[in-house]
Amino acid sequence: MIGTTHLQVKYEKHEVIHDFSMDVTAGEMISILGPNGSGKSTVLNAIAKFIAHQDGAVYLDGRDMAHMSVKEVAKTLSILSQVNQSPEDFTVRDLIYYGRLPHKKWYEQKNREDEEIIDWAIEETSLTYLSEKRVAVLSGGERQRVWIALALAQKPKVLMLDEPTTYLDICHQIEVLELLRSLNRRLGLTIIMVLHDLAHAARYSDRVVVLKDGGVVAEGKPEAVLTRELIREVYQVDAFICNDESMGGFTICPIRICKNTPKEVSNA
Repeated sequence: MIGTTHLQVKYEKHEVIHDFSMDVTAGEMISILGPNGSGKSTVLNAIAKFIAHQDGAVYLDGRDMAHMSVKEVAKTLSILSQVNQSPEDFTVRDLIYYGRLPHKKWYEQKNREDEEIIDWAIEETSLTYLSEKRVAVLSGGERQRVWIALALAQKPKVLMLDEPTTYLDICHQIEVLELLRSLNRRLGLTIIMVLHDLAHAARYSDRVVVLKDGGVVAEGKPEAVLTRELIREVYQVDAFICNDESMGGFTICPIRICKNTPKEVSNA
């Protein structure tokens, strides 16, 4: 479906990603994890052709994306960044229409097929009652659902999201993740997302890929990868891990920082 082989990304002379390889099969829901500065967002943007890579390759449906235009890629793959903005006067319906642009020539106007797909995306994300509201007046959780609807209007096979729960309270975080899992299960949509919350990744991912210093340190099923030892090594945090169905299955709870801290220097 989509994958990378030995991907390398540099900013000027600084290597941010090295030897990153990942294969994602159709219908998987995968989370990319790692501490701040580990290269998570860079990987996502390199896969989506938002930034260039210096070595390696990215493949989409067996095609080397280096030989695909951005518009070709956008017909199959959609990506949502951490922060998204729309004009103040745009309604929900206005904004979602922009998801149709990869499928249209510059001179083509909105047609009946576009309207039907917009209606479908609105229904899939439970936005019918908000469709004529201005995006600017919506709550953070509602706006995130609008951006997901825009991505769905592209009719992608792959949806990539960079920290989709950023700035949301816990209720709206779960709402967005439940929506993504529902789309994944019902539509067979392949989802790759960058997450910070390990408990969310454990609950909502078929597989996780863990980065540190620009390289993969582990990948596999959450319960196999997210061990106390790995969390200590990668995040320098001690965690309580519980596999209890009454608590929603595999659960991770950070307890304390366990990194070495510099000794205090006495002025006496």
